[in-house]
Amino acid sequence: VSTQSTGVLFMGRAVYFLAICLFLATVCANNRPPPDQRKFRSQVIDDTINEVSAKMVDKDLANIFENCWPNTLDTTVEFNNTTRPNTFVITGDITAMWLRDSSGQVMSYVPYAPKDPNLQNMLLGVIMRQADSINIDVYANAFNFDSNGHGHQGDYRIPPMKPSLFEGKYELDSLAWVLKLSAYYYSITKDNRMCTDSSWKSAIGAILDAIEYQQKSTTDMQKSDKMYYAFSRITNNQIDTLVNSVGVPGKSCGLSKSPFRPSDDAQRLPFPIAANAMASVSLAQISDVLKQGACQNTDLSSRAASLSNTIKQAIVQWGVVTHQVFGKIYAYEVDGFGSFYAMDDANVPSVLSLPVLGYTTIDDPVYQQTRKLLLSENNPYFFSGSAGEGIGGPHNGLGWIWPMSIINRARTSNNDTEIKQCLSMLKTSSAGTGFMHESFWKDDVTKYTRSWFAWCNAQFGELILWLAQNKPNIIF
Repeated sequence: VSTQSTGVLFMGRAVYFLAICLFLATVCANNRPPPDQRKFRSQVIDDTINEVSAKMVDKDLANIFENCWPNTLDTTVEFNNTTRPNTFVITGDITAMWLRDSSGQVMSYVPYAPKDPNLQNMLLGVIMRQADSINIDVYANAFNFDSNGHGHQGDYRIPPMKPSLFEGKYELDSLAWVLKLSAYYYSITKDNRMCTDSSWKSAIGAILDAIEYQQKSTTDMQKSDKMYYAFSRITNNQIDTLVNSVGVPGKSCGLSKSPFRPSDDAQRLPFPIAANAMASVSLAQISDVLKQGACQNTDLSSRAASLSNTIKQAIVQWGVVTHQVFGKIYAYEVDGFGSFYAMDDANVPSVLSLPVLGYTTIDDPVYQQTRKLLLSENNPYFFSGSAGEGIGGPHNGLGWIWPMSIINRARTSNNDTEIKQCLSMLKTSSAGTGFMHESFWKDDVTKYTRSWFAWCNAQFGELILWLAQNKPNIIF
């Protein structure tokens, strides 16, 4: 979508935006819980909120920032520091801990850890909890607080479900998120407690085992293999289960398979390019950590570096494809046989978010062509209506726009006008609640899913902090 055509689209929505604002009266109220009702409090986070919001010109956006950025701390954190830091982080309206969500929810707090020892301990507790979870089951995506048996216990699965698992879908990006959080935390804090924890080192080894094993061709995987994975669910929704319990076949090509996407939906083709890109970056980062001080582990570092390089080379060979309209682009999924799927899903890692993930730059010509495709009708999950435009996905179906995609559109733009338009859509999409939602209907922001979705709230906060540092003229 060109800047000119996008501007016309947004002008056409001016009447809708005005009507919504008048209907809602106060676009975005400050809806943080009272201080004594917050799950976790950090003075440095509150001070940063006050400092940033006080300078923001748009007070509605400032209110959303004040609500969203601390939402994980305010409402989702269960922190125990009696012996070893242990932090359970729910997603919001689902009282389970996703590896992906929990990482994304706390990532933007990490730079403030050195100024707040309690915050640092809480963040270390998230990493420790993730490590313990991976050692329970490296292929699971979501975990219960304890062995309470909540969630999808009836799923057929190899390895079998356990009462401590909420859901057992294997998603490569879950492991990449864990690596990313650990590496980022250590780069900021140099906290050797992470490295000397036996559970953490065991988890890193398990992650490498899983990613390496999933590089195999589907036909070379045997049920007798230690790392074998299979999944099936009785459902009327085909994106919640796998073909023949193992998914669509993939041919070994250096990429690593992921039966499920970051949306928790089944893949169309077995090798997701964005998840592999994130894995490559995170593996390189953790390899560097494993060369330092108390973290030093030559074997794990070497394996992580080798795996990172192999995946990176495979993306160049198999993930960059020729589209008949846009030329060279990054595919969404490939199979190693030559087939590819050109689309994007809002959930991160997405193809749109590749520069945010550190895999490539905004100016990369292949990425620019890809971005044009993704933000156009050539992406089957790009939707445009009177309430806004953006990327959704199969998870909620046609017509539902995810604010997460609008956030990543802003993060990957060098055009101030486009960024301002994204902020306008995000503000309107809050529908007067002061929070982000999972998705909203393309023609009516008052129709939305998930009123308590902490990961997207965190991403909005991260966007404002990024703008404050990189493009302050847009918000101050």
